[in-house]
Amino acid sequence: MRKQKGFSLIELLIVVAIILIIAAIAIPNLMKSKAAANEAGGAATIRTLITDSITYSNSFPAEGYPLTITRLGAVAQPCVPQVNGACLADTVLACAAATCTKGSYFYTLTGINGGAAPQTDFVAFCTPAGPSARKKNYFARSDGVPRFQLSPGAPPTAPIATVANCTVLTPL
Repeated sequence: MRKQKGFSLIELLIVVAIILIIAAIAIPNLMKSKAAANEAGGAATIRTLITDSITYSNSFPAEGYPLTITRLGAVAQPCVPQVNGACLADTVLACAAATCTKGSYFYTLTGINGGAAPQTDFVAFCTPAGPSARKKNYFARSDGVPRFQLSPGAPPTAPIATVANCTVLTPL
């Protein structure tokens, strides 16, 4: 009698079924972890925008806070700090557009004083760019306190109304 080597079809199907069951359990957890990491990145970037805006205000006191997010970036390379490009944020975050995308979030920053210098306050918004960022909108002002809102909608435009609707983001 000849001895057979190898696996039977049933044994291979059982192994494939086990692998599929493990994948079905692991993939949703992986997606939740990715969303949590993207969310943490959004919160960290809002904190960076607060720091950069305060640094900008201290560096250019006649201007106050930055008028737009673009003023935190670089105008040209090599970067020389100036009012229109303070060299504080990278070119991805401080892009030339009104809304910049970094990671899974859209970022905007607007100085408050009707456009006349000096800007007495600023509003920074961070809204999800896709489903991998969950549903937290982040918000910050010159008080240096990052806040979040759990609604999936667009960020509010009035800073005073936004503070009432947002929760203070506690340090990690």
